[in-house]
Amino acid sequence: MKTLTHLSKSSNRLIAAIFITGMSLSGCATQTVSTPVDTGSFSMPAYEQFKLENGLTVYLMPQKEVPLITVNAVVRAGAVNDTTSGVAGMTAQSLLLGADGKSKSEIEQMVDFLGASIYADAGKEGSYIGADFMAKDSDKILPLIQSLLLSPDFDAAEFDKLRQREIAGLSQAKESPRAVISRYFDKLIYGSHPYGNASSGNSVSLAELNISQLRAFHQSYYQPANTAISVVGDFDVKQMKSTMKQLFGRWKNSEEVVTPALKSNQPELTKSQVLLVDKGDAIETTFLIGGKGISRDNPDYVGLKVINTILGGRFTSWLNDELRVNAGLTYGARSGFIPYSEGGIFRISTFTKTETTKETIDLALKTYARLWETGVDQKTLDSAKAYVKGQFPPKFETSGKLAGLLSDMYLYGFDDAFINDFQSKVDGLTLTEAQRLVSTYFPQDNLQFVLIGNADKIAPIAAEYGDVTRIGIKAVGFGG
Repeated sequence: MKTLTHLSKSSNRLIAAIFITGMSLSGCATQTVSTPVDTGSFSMPAYEQFKLENGLTVYLMPQKEVPLITVNAVVRAGAVNDTTSGVAGMTAQSLLLGADGKSKSEIEQMVDFLGASIYADAGKEGSYIGADFMAKDSDKILPLIQSLLLSPDFDAAEFDKLRQREIAGLSQAKESPRAVISRYFDKLIYGSHPYGNASSGNSVSLAELNISQLRAFHQSYYQPANTAISVVGDFDVKQMKSTMKQLFGRWKNSEEVVTPALKSNQPELTKSQVLLVDKGDAIETTFLIGGKGISRDNPDYVGLKVINTILGGRFTSWLNDELRVNAGLTYGARSGFIPYSEGGIFRISTFTKTETTKETIDLALKTYARLWETGVDQKTLDSAKAYVKGQFPPKFETSGKLAGLLSDMYLYGFDDAFINDFQSKVDGLTLTEAQRLVSTYFPQDNLQFVLIGNADKIAPIAAEYGDVTRIGIKAVGFGG
């Protein structure tokens, strides 16, 4: 078993530090009093949630400031539901290829003429289709959304063009390691578990996909009882409620939705592993370090945002200060929790010149170890709390962001308390509580590494951090 101490020989001995961390933190807590910074209050805007008889969940949130409306529909089906890699993503994108006899070109011309925008895609656990448009055009865009969601044509000729674009895009994306490294990391952490699936699919799986598979996926998951539609913007609630019932009330559930067992059979990380991805022409090394994270409905989600802000969540974070500002090894270093409904990952990310790969990894590990070795002092905690509170309201200042929030509430199972209790949870975070969050959630043992770079030059370095698996960046199976 390799701990953070073994992996970072240049840092102080972590095990000894852990015994004194609690004393040093509690000492800080008794000597310094936290002074909350008033950044103003922010609460969940008023909205109405209801279900149609067919089980469709609808959120209506009027926002009258500007004459715009955002509609966001989310289906509980994503890469975790893939039977063939990429089928969820391709099904979502194919919704825009034509519906109810309107061709892709006709739909695009209509949307462009109205000055609107429309989008569709799938992620790890959800598939989305939505639109932004002028309120006066509701009578045109809302029926269009209904047609695309319920009655896509899945035009074979257009699908073939889409597939070729996506396959070409996968190849092109691998020219930029930062664009694809998260796919490798998910696969390293979760293996054959559905959370290891790349929503992009890969070049072989996309080539094998056919229209019949898209139709089958659509029939299995695009059902009203498995979907939520959020409408945010300038509208009359009573009238919009009637419109939604008229448009979606006759939508039928076709079959029982099969949900993957995401909570069970998750792999245990019993040793440190390094996935070394060879990109022979690379002049720099891009890497991620981390392990398992948290689910989105975790009650400590807010507190962890504050602690991670200190470590790697802002420009003045420890990681960015040490690696970029002080050492000049990179242009930026970050860390973060990526939550799912039944799990998640934590990762540290940065990049550096090939020649400084070891120096940068060791410094990243040494900086990460500060969470246990020295802990967080009151001044740093207060600064992070003020930053997090100040950054929070702008994240939900547009109709699009609010619609996305409502979709996430449906998909990940959290409620208004995330918004309404956010500031009080930040203010209530103490040094003692910060210590508990660090020891409970931040992975310390059996860290996982993905390194993308010139493998011939960095292979000896990679071997210092765990058992190495080497693959070429053009290898199929990691989202490409």
